[in-house]
This record gives sequence, C-alpha cells and structure tokens, in this order.
Amino acid sequence: MNPFGLLEHPLSYSCMQEVYCISRWDPARKYCLRIVMPHGSLLLQANDAYTRDQWYHSIIWRRNMIRYKNFLTKTVRKEVVLKELKNMVDFVMTTPLQDESVTRAPLQILTDLLSENKESEDWEEWAEMVTSAAAPLLAERCAAGDLCALLARLCRRRPRAAPLPALAPPVRRVLTRNVDFARAPNGRRLVRDYISALSAHNSGSSLVRRFVEVTHGNRATCPYPRAAPNLAAVALAALDDHYRDSATPHVCDESEEEVLCFADILEHMCEYEDWLVVVGAVLQPVPLCAGAMSCPRVAKRLGKLLNALAHDPRCAAHACVAPARAARLCPPSWLRAAAPSDPLLALPNEELCQIWGDMLGGLLNCCCKRKSFLQSMSKQLPDFVLVALTAHPAAIEALCLFLEWEVTTGEQTQLEIIATLQGTELGQKYYKDLCERQQNLQRLQSEGGPRRLALPVRATDADVAELLDAGALGNLECLSLAFTSVTSACAHHLIKLPSLRYLNLWATKFGDSGVQLIAEHLPKLQVLNLCETPVSDKGIEALSGLSNLRRLNLNSTKLSAEAFEVLRQRLPHLQEYDIRYTEAW
Repeated sequence: MNPFGLLEHPLSYSCMQEVYCISRWDPARKYCLRIVMPHGSLLLQANDAYTRDQWYHSIIWRRNMIRYKNFLTKTVRKEVVLKELKNMVDFVMTTPLQDESVTRAPLQILTDLLSENKESEDWEEWAEMVTSAAAPLLAERCAAGDLCALLARLCRRRPRAAPLPALAPPVRRVLTRNVDFARAPNGRRLVRDYISALSAHNSGSSLVRRFVEVTHGNRATCPYPRAAPNLAAVALAALDDHYRDSATPHVCDESEEEVLCFADILEHMCEYEDWLVVVGAVLQPVPLCAGAMSCPRVAKRLGKLLNALAHDPRCAAHACVAPARAARLCPPSWLRAAAPSDPLLALPNEELCQIWGDMLGGLLNCCCKRKSFLQSMSKQLPDFVLVALTAHPAAIEALCLFLEWEVTTGEQTQLEIIATLQGTELGQKYYKDLCERQQNLQRLQSEGGPRRLALPVRATDADVAELLDAGALGNLECLSLAFTSVTSACAHHLIKLPSLRYLNLWATKFGDSGVQLIAEHLPKLQVLNLCETPVSDKGIEALSGLSNLRRLNLNSTKLSAEAFEVLRQRLPHLQEYDIRYTEAW
C-alpha cells in the first residue's frame, strides 16, 4: 500500500481465499475487514460498522457472481448446472445489498443460459427446467428485453408445458411497470405469448380470467395505472395481426381459437369499474379492423363490452361509444360500427338494435341530450327508425326530440318519423305526450304573464314544472331560482321560455348537463348566475355558445384557469364576470 492508504496494485477476486470481519480484538472500535490471500492477508479499516459490512457483502457478492458465471456457462452436465443455478438464486434472494447490479448480474447469467443452443431439439425442455429453477428470481426482479424474448419463445414453442407459475410474475411486472409500452417490444411479445399459452390449456378460459383478476388485484381500484392500457393494447394488437388480412366475407376456422382469448381479455377487463373507462378510451374510435368485427365470435364478445359501456352511469364510460364527430365514417365510432342499417359488427339484427339503442340511451340520459348531438347523428336517421320499430324507448325518445327541437328539416322526413312513432304502442304513447307538450308549449309561449318571477326557497323541480303548466309565460324575462332545491332536471322546462334573458341559479344543485342544455336552447340569455353550484369545466365550456351573454357569475364553482381563458376568448362581449374562489381567481 502507498502512504495514502491505497493499494498500489488491484486485487483479483480469484486470489481471495477468505474474507471475514474482525471483532474479537477490537477494543478501540476499529472496524476492520480481513482478506486472506495465498501469500498473506490484507486488513482494511472502515469508519463505521455499516461501511465495513457493505464492503464485506460487496466482496462476497462479486466473488460468488464470478464463480457462478464461470461455472454455469462452462459446465456441461445439466443436473449440475441446475443445482448451481438454484444455489445462485438462493444467494441472490438472501443478500442484503440493494444495488442495480444485484438485479442485473444474475438475470444476465440466466439470459446466457437460455441463449445457449437455442436451435437444439431439446432447448424447450432445457429452458423449462432453467425457468422453473429461477422462478424465485423472476418473481422479484424485472426481466430485460433479451430475457423477455427468450421467455416468449418458450411460451410459443411449448405452450402447454411452459412453466406458467414461474412466468406469471415477470409478465405482470411488464404490464404494470412499463410507462412507454411502445418501447418494450419484447415485453409486449412476452405478455401476448403468455396469454396464448394460458388459453392453450384445457381450462384456458378460466386461466385467462384468473390472469386478468390477479393483474387487477383485489382492491376496488387497480394500484397500477399502466396495467389496463398496456393489457388492452396487447389484446388489440393480437386481434389486428390475426384479422388484418383475413378473407372477405369472413369464414370461421380453427386458427381463430388461438386469438379469441384476447377478445376475452377485453371482455373480462370490463368487469372492473376502473378498467371499464380505460378500455372504453382505448377503443375510441374503433381501433379494430373490419375483419375482426366481421367474425361472429369476436363480435359477440365486443357486444358484451359495448353493453357494459352503455349501461355504465359515468359519462367517461358511455360517452366512449360516440366521439365528438359521431357520424364520421373513418375511423368510425361504435354508434357507426354497430348501426343496424349497415353494421360492421357481425351480430344478429335483433342484438344490434338492442345494443345500439342501449348506447343511445346511455348518452341521452346523461350529458348528451343536446341538439348538437342529435344534429351530428342526423345522417344516421335510418338507424333511429329501425331501432324505434323494435320499441326501444331510447330511439323513440330521440325521434320525439328530432321533432320537438326541429333537428330535421323537410316535411317528408318529419312524416317518416311520425309514421315510425305510430308503428308501435310505445311510440304512440311517446308521440301523444309530444303532441300534448307542444300544445302546452304554445300556451306557455303565448304573450302574457309576468316579466319577473322568483320562486321560494323550498321550490323543487316539480314546482318548476307545475309553474310552467299554470299559464302563459311568454313575457318572462327574469327568473330567479336562487337557494332552491332545483337540479339539472328542470333545465328541460327552462328551455321552453323563449324570452328568458336573466337566470339566477345561485346555491342550487344545477349541474353540467343542465348548463349544457340551456346553453343550446336559450340563445337570448344575457345574465347567468351559477354561484355556488356544482358545475365544472365540462358545463362551463358549453356557455361559449351564448353569444349574447353579458354578465356571468361563477363564484365558488369548479372552474379552472384554462377553461376560463377559453371562455373569455369565445365570449368577447362578456362585460362582467365573478370568478372568486375558483382556480381561475
């Protein structure tokens, strides 16, 4: 050693015969480590016990890794290699070191073992034994790209004999830890081939369902935000690869059995509320090729998925079936793909009508009961007619709104809608109610009545409806519902007031869907008070269509700074606004 306490020449790990900590004769608390070599020994002193122990474990780790690498890659006898591999795994799992090399080095040795003699006839059997022996290591460490490729090869070559329990942890880790899944092609391949191997077993369907269940976890919400989009991407890619160049018209064959498990994956994912929204977002617009949707067996599973989206009460879920431009042809929305008049989805007509009507009903009963939505769907009027003739209430209600809101133009089209409504008993009932509403509307909008009106604090939506049925309110310009118990449901009554210019909804339960409705049907509105209401950016952004709006109160709402800037740009004539106690303040 030199005067500075440093070694003049490096020591090779192979010359170290023994390494141990000295504690017997250390009254001065000098933390020492002894390294025994062929021609003497070396004494290393550390500042504290922690540093000394780290030196000791690091040297032991390095010595063993060198020994295992040389032994495992040069030994011919397989039983000896497997025994030493198990010893290495046990050593790796018990070391107290926490370092990247502790993870990388043993996995690289495992990769080298699997890479040897890949073209030999018994490689699959050898890879299966090696993977089973290294199962504890794979369960605790992240597999790199080369190792993922080798494990995927094992799943492809021997799907029924692959050690599935040993491969499950690295597969789930690929799904949950990859933020940018597009940059992990070998990881994606491993997940895909592993799912195919699961489905190849006699109980394949239950194994695939169990895999989805374990990947999600037993909590109400999956703790891994990337698991759902990554798993959905794998399933969609597998379906697309199989059906992209399929013949037209579609003919079912045995090769489809290998890919139907990926359609099952999408169906099983929709059983979880948090994943349903993710799957719906991935499927918007329709990412599947025409060949996949023309397969009846795939279409049956997609129908269950669409049914789950349609009946979910959350906007983020059921709105996925109809993008902003719902009537576009390419890429289509699900309302277009499942359209009964010209379906891309290979389902019986009766099922198509039911699914299409359910999707429409989910949209109408939430936030899409708007004139602009129906106008965007006007080109699909034949689908409304076909579904309405099956007595589906959502399609019948939509046709009534076509007439009530004058969405369609032309006497012939209106007569066709009326004839469709008259074709079923439910349609006749809806049309009768529509005619009565139109008569009441004419009476309501006739000249007369007060110009200003304020309802008492105890007023509800039913009180608003009863008030509007009482007599003419064609002159009503100012309406105050402040501090009442009204909700967005009363918006369907408020839009019938043609002269309304001032509307006060302070401290009510009026939400986004109601704001969206009045924004489209009350263009003369000049003053709107939404102070202390539960409206958010979704409803506030709809106010940009009120070109006559001069005063707006958004005090204590869920307004964001970004939404307010957009609103200011679209309403240049806005003179007064109150945004206190919001994010935009």
